[in-house]
Amino acid sequence: MKPIRVVVHGASGRMGREVINALCHEPEMQVVGGVELRVSDDHLPLPNSSGTVPFSTNLDYILTTCQPDVLVDFTTAKATMPAVLTATKRGVNLVIGTTGLTADELGEIDRLAIEHQVGAVVAPNFALGAVLMMHLAKVAAKYLDYAEIIELHHHQKADSPSGTALSTAKAMAAARGKPFYHLSEQEKKSGSRGEPVEGVIIHSVRLPGLLAHQEVILGGPGQTLIIRHDTISRECYMPGVMLAIKEVVKHKGLVYGLDTLLGL
Repeated sequence: MKPIRVVVHGASGRMGREVINALCHEPEMQVVGGVELRVSDDHLPLPNSSGTVPFSTNLDYILTTCQPDVLVDFTTAKATMPAVLTATKRGVNLVIGTTGLTADELGEIDRLAIEHQVGAVVAPNFALGAVLMMHLAKVAAKYLDYAEIIELHHHQKADSPSGTALSTAKAMAAARGKPFYHLSEQEKKSGSRGEPVEGVIIHSVRLPGLLAHQEVILGGPGQTLIIRHDTISRECYMPGVMLAIKEVVKHKGLVYGLDTLLGL
């Protein structure tokens, strides 16, 4: 069986480097190219000393030259959407871990994927533990009337609240089927109570020394329930990314969330 050929968009970023390293240890996959906003060489050395792959700022050139099956994207929302347009036109499947995509942009990804008969997996979080945290939060949301989320990330994270926190809050509200407790007008005016999303209050923390952490706190009379996930290193995302690469080639259109691939 031929290995799945993969190009990494955002190859020099923290997640891009981690993805390339993981791919180099997967016998069923092959890194065939990299794309970055700025490059100093037209070839990218692979971390396992197995050689180099073409490297460019021009995504269309890399897709044409390298003929990948899958494009993995960990960039920014601004860079992701043009990449989606280019990749789908070339018949390339997509695995997207970029956060900050709007509902309209997700709809456009689905439309383009269906139009060009490719698959697209978009996930706000590829850590299996984080996906399980979100699943457990949905279960608990049915039984407790108050909920808040504290999400903590490194100080260079561009968006807040995080995509994972937003997805968690929306999933909890959908599973609950009725509103959570809402902030009073006085609390809303104070600005110190965080951002309400579907009745769930989200607090964002950005500090050096953090990576990615999320705590879901639910409360009822006389009790609280805390569900927490901590990312210790970016290595934790790789099993989820590798699963998405294997599965995306079997789908047409958008698959949102790793939980869908896991059957949760």
